[in-house]
Amino acid sequence: MSPTVQTVLGPVAADKLGRTLTHEHLSVNYENFYKSPPSIFKSEIERTLSLDNIGLIKQYPYASHENIAFYGTEVDAAVAYDVSLFKMAGGGTIVENTTHGLKRQIKLMETISKNTGVNIIAGCGYYLESTQPGSVRNLSEEDMFNSMVTEMTQGSADYPSVKCGVIGEVASDWPITDFEKRAIRATAQAQNYLRCPVTFHPGRSPEAPFEIMRLYLEAGGKAKRAIMSHLDRTLNEKQQFLNFSELGSFCQLDLFGTECSWYQLNPDCDMPSDAERVKIFSWLKDEGKLQQLLASHDIHTRHRLVKYGGHGYAHLLANVVPKMILRGFTSEEVDAITIENPRAWLTGERDQ
Repeated sequence: MSPTVQTVLGPVAADKLGRTLTHEHLSVNYENFYKSPPSIFKSEIERTLSLDNIGLIKQYPYASHENIAFYGTEVDAAVAYDVSLFKMAGGGTIVENTTHGLKRQIKLMETISKNTGVNIIAGCGYYLESTQPGSVRNLSEEDMFNSMVTEMTQGSADYPSVKCGVIGEVASDWPITDFEKRAIRATAQAQNYLRCPVTFHPGRSPEAPFEIMRLYLEAGGKAKRAIMSHLDRTLNEKQQFLNFSELGSFCQLDLFGTECSWYQLNPDCDMPSDAERVKIFSWLKDEGKLQQLLASHDIHTRHRLVKYGGHGYAHLLANVVPKMILRGFTSEEVDAITIENPRAWLTGERDQ
């Protein structure tokens, strides 16, 4: 019998997951990450999102308060429409990575899953310390461990009828704060106890993914059940990717659809294009790392939704996969990245 995976609508057989996006958001409050735009564009960017300013919003997405308010009735409807497009493009499952600190909306996940037929898996755990209230910042490792285990086995704190299916995204800044170190160690302990999948958000330094994995592995976490997210905005050189891949976790490029070399949250980073992301996948595949590769979009702002002029959740399947085929990927290799690797992460079928 196929193992099952916990979705917001209950357990689903792993062989029914289909093509899976392993790092997305359906509702999130990103207000903590507002960045001022250049003064010459400020008045235009501060206006309501429209065709008149969407180009500037794409260049400076975190400079618009409206754009980073990824929630509310209008946005919920746009997200639901986008998830339906993902389904039409051949998508089967979305892993929703919103954790404590970002205002998770599990009821919305449940509603969208019922209405679209797309499996949605809810995440638990803790985002950056800077997003947490004081009461959460004082939690011990044991408190965090108990919270994650409860949400995975009994029900989520904010919507008890639904269990979470993954731990993550567990986020840290750079340097990693004491609170974030506790969260990483508690995640490792919970992973070891539950044998569950986990996913990490690293700070914006090439050192960050390595330090997260050191803390996680030393605390008992299993590398093959962990994803390191956002490597396309974190590692800069081929050797860094290769060195990191040797640690054994899944290596995720999850900013597909972001086609802007100026990265507002870290201008020192040369944000790659989708074509460059495909090239990174290509040479990692050639180095024997195919079974560690994962892809997603990390949609968390309005401008990336189709209703607001963006690419949407269907982008990877509709636009990136054809590019991969043109660049020499076989259909079996595409299936590995979009179906088999996500399933292996979620189920642990490769653990033995």
